[in-house]
Amino acid sequence: MHPQVVRLTPPRLSDVDLFATDVQAWEMQDVPLAQPAEVATFATDKRRAEHLSGRWLLGQALKRWGVDDLSVLEVVRDEHRAPSLSYIHGVWKRTPLPNISIAHSEGSVFVALVSEQWSVGFDAEPLERTLAENAYDMMAKGEELDRLRASPSNVFQAWTGKEAVQKCLGLGMHLNPRHIQIPIGTDFSDISIENSKIQLDYWHEFGYHCSLAMGPAKAVIPTPEDLLLDATRSAMESDPDWGVGCKTTRKGA
Repeated sequence: MHPQVVRLTPPRLSDVDLFATDVQAWEMQDVPLAQPAEVATFATDKRRAEHLSGRWLLGQALKRWGVDDLSVLEVVRDEHRAPSLSYIHGVWKRTPLPNISIAHSEGSVFVALVSEQWSVGFDAEPLERTLAENAYDMMAKGEELDRLRASPSNVFQAWTGKEAVQKCLGLGMHLNPRHIQIPIGTDFSDISIENSKIQLDYWHEFGYHCSLAMGPAKAVIPTPEDLLLDATRSAMESDPDWGVGCKTTRKGA
């Protein structure tokens, strides 16, 4: 039996589709977006189940987005291991694909989708979780660290907010969380970092602290198929008599 898929409701960033479900064990054949070579690298059953649950939920979210054929898609990672969707090499379909963010936390998995003009990052931590104060300086410094020590109830707003921003920028831990300052006590904020403007939404839902970040998407590097399609389009526009294929004329016709 498939687990229940829950649609979450960000209070302000309504352009993002956000879904959650429980982590469960999956067989590879039931998860079209899973890649056997990647799954084989996981050392524990827990990590395998989280990964496969994330890929399964991504497939469910894409179907709700309007993507019917998952067999032509794959999840690729860049040099910072940020995931994105791509058409499989050789597929000439060019319908824009949404940008994505995937998160796992304490038995739940989350997937966020947004249109290709935007980047997105999501993170969540259970409401009942606590964090020892001596761990605060792993993510904050200076005045921000002092504020968190004075208001520990806000620590997971900062924690999830920083991770959401890291994911939105596609940098993960390559961007030091201590270099990101999250306005504490403000559920929605605009922040500037890495020459990008990021909108950050924070709320409680599904038993979690939830942080969602959205900003302008990076320029997409064209694939060889993109370049060939562009060249074909340019040739057709510059020469109305240009055509693709073989034309034959019979004598006497």
